[in-house]
Amino acid sequence: MDSATIHEMQHGENAALRGVPSLVWRAGQDRRLNMVRQWAPLDGARALVDGCGVGMYVRALQQTGAYVWGLDIEHEHAALAAQVAPGAGVCQSAGESLPFRDERFDLVLSHEVIEHVQDDRLYAKEMMRVLRRGGRAIVFCPNRLYPFETHGHYWRGEYHFGNTPLINWLPDPARDRLAPHVRAYTRRGLRSLFDALPARIVHHTVIYPGYDNIARRQPELGRLIRRVTYALEESPLRWLGLSHFLVVEKL
Repeated sequence: MDSATIHEMQHGENAALRGVPSLVWRAGQDRRLNMVRQWAPLDGARALVDGCGVGMYVRALQQTGAYVWGLDIEHEHAALAAQVAPGAGVCQSAGESLPFRDERFDLVLSHEVIEHVQDDRLYAKEMMRVLRRGGRAIVFCPNRLYPFETHGHYWRGEYHFGNTPLINWLPDPARDRLAPHVRAYTRRGLRSLFDALPARIVHHTVIYPGYDNIARRQPELGRLIRRVTYALEESPLRWLGLSHFLVVEKL
C-alpha cells in the first residue's frame, strides 16, 4: 500500500465518519489476536470479520486455520482486503444488514467498528443473528473513560485528526458536539446493546493501548509503559483503558 493511499485513509473525509482501518500489523495487533484466540476456538471455525477494513484481521484469522469472511462498508477497503487475504470471502455491505443466512458463523469479530455504524443496536442484533447457537461475538470498541478521544474532533465545523484529551469526560451534550462522528461506550452502555438479544456476556474487560509507535522509536520506554499499563489491567484502573474487550455468546 503506497504512502498516498495511507494518507488518504488517515485524513480523508471518510476517516472522521468511519475511522482508520488497521494498516500495519504490530505487537498490539498480535496481542489482540491472542485475546481472540483465548476466548474463541479458531481452527476450522467459520469466522466473520464484521468491518474488516483492509483485511489485516481477515488474514490473521486465516493463518490460525479459520475459514474467514470479511465485510466492509467501503468498497475500496473491501477490494484491498480481498488482495491482502486471498482465499477469504470478502464483500461490501453495512454491518446493520449482513448478507448471510442465520446461524452461519462460529465467530463474529468486530474490531473498533461498532462505534462508527449508523445503528449500533441493529448492528449488535445482526451479529447475533448470523452466529450459531454457542457461537461467540468478540467486540473491541472505545472506552468512554479513556482520557483521550482517538478519533479526532470537530471545532468550528472543521475536523481535526488525532488524539484529543478529555473530550470523553465531558457531559454528553458537550462531548457529542465535539465528537459527533464516533461513539465511546461506558461499561453499561455497551452491554445494554445485547440486553434484548439471545445472548450472554461471557467476558468483559478494558485494555490499554499497544504503544507500538512509542516502542518502535524508543524500545526501552515502550517496554516500560507496556509493563506498567498492562499491570493496571489487573486492577480497577483497567476501566480507564483504551478499549473494551467484550465476549458475547449466543444462547
